Amino acid sequence: MPLERPADILTAALEAFVENGFAATRLEDIAARAGVSKGTLYLYFESKDALFKAAVRENIVPIVERAEQRVDEFEGSSRDLLVEVVRGWWKAMHESRITGLPKLVLAESSNFPEAARFYFDEVVVRVRGLFARALRRGIESGEFRELDVDYTVRVAMAPIVMALIWKHSMVKCQIDGLDFDRQLNALIDILLHGVVREPAAETKDAPHGKRRGQP
Repeated sequence: MPLERPADILTAALEAFVENGFAATRLEDIAARAGVSKGTLYLYFESKDALFKAAVRENIVPIVERAEQRVDEFEGSSRDLLVEVVRGWWKAMHESRITGLPKLVLAESSNFPEAARFYFDEVVVRVRGLFARALRRGIESGEFRELDVDYTVRVAMAPIVMALIWKHSMVKCQIDGLDFDRQLNALIDILLHGVVREPAAETKDAPHGKRRGQP
């Protein structure tokens, strides 16, 4: 059915890019995987670069858009929102066919800067924005302490990206397997203890170990 062909081609392209890398993936291989001719592929996509961009837009951008809407509508605490953002992004990347894209983009960015820039603008910038909004919401509400939000976002996201890279490199070689749930739980624990505002500490000038304000 012709209307199904673009979706089939994009699925095949994403799988091929993740398995083989951007440079090693050939258009004829994508066509064969999708069950179409190379000529049919060109009816929909003019180049491998166009295929990559379309595959990202089809498979990742909708996930980001749903997450942005969720942040807009969230009514709970900022602590719960931050945890949901972390877990949601990990789940989206870890449990789907897009899981190998961070490794692909980082490994081949110097050779394909246009594709890397596209991924950065369409995905990375917007996901950083999700984390940043959760943090700023908590700072404004008084739940979180004052932070360097931009770099806290980088620190929070880095272990997620590294776990995905590890999954598609060392773990595939059966070296240093990860318990991904434990790693995510550890990340959330460290992150929350780093951002949540602590109760007022005892002051040195309070007599007999009493806190300021106590009778």
